[in-house]
Amino acid sequence: MDGMHDLGGKQGFGPVRYTPIAAVFHERWEKRANALYSLAVKLGIFNMDEYRHAIERMEPRHYLSASYYERSLTSRATLCVEKGVVTREELEARAGGRFPLALPSAPGRSNVARRESFAPGDRVRVTTDQVPGHVRLPAYVRGKVGVVVGTSPAYPFPDAHAHGVAAVDEPTFDVRFDANDLWPNAADPAFVHVGIFQSYLEREE
Repeated sequence: MDGMHDLGGKQGFGPVRYTPIAAVFHERWEKRANALYSLAVKLGIFNMDEYRHAIERMEPRHYLSASYYERSLTSRATLCVEKGVVTREELEARAGGRFPLALPSAPGRSNVARRESFAPGDRVRVTTDQVPGHVRLPAYVRGKVGVVVGTSPAYPFPDAHAHGVAAVDEPTFDVRFDANDLWPNAADPAFVHVGIFQSYLEREE
């Protein structure tokens, strides 16, 4: 889905602020929230792609104003309510008030039927599919041409895995792009590498 979460490659947000030696946690509740997320995955309550998609589904103003661990907590609470682990009423009773959850999900999709395999050196074009559900394809590479430089082991196709849709695992390809092809006249000379699932790629002759 194309949501507020897909900020990669966007301009106009100013410089990226970072601290070389930043604390992992700033509040005690963040440690507990992180531990509960790990426990839920271990128990099979939800998978990583469901977790990511629930964050994507957050109301945009909430997403932009929330911290990293608040987004994580919102995702986990949303999935626990959707899967019947807890009701929203029980959640809000424990929280002592309103608890904002992510918006409803859209349907997922299975693998693209006609997929090709690629080898290092192959030129590929990224599809321009608009997917209403979860997708692990950043908007800034859609429709762009790059060169395959490597392959990673097969992994559950996220467009399906986030929605409980049947699909086969597929590899991701390490695709190298010229930064000036991604952002014409607005980037320093450089290469950008992106791991892209097989269903998102087409051969470029």
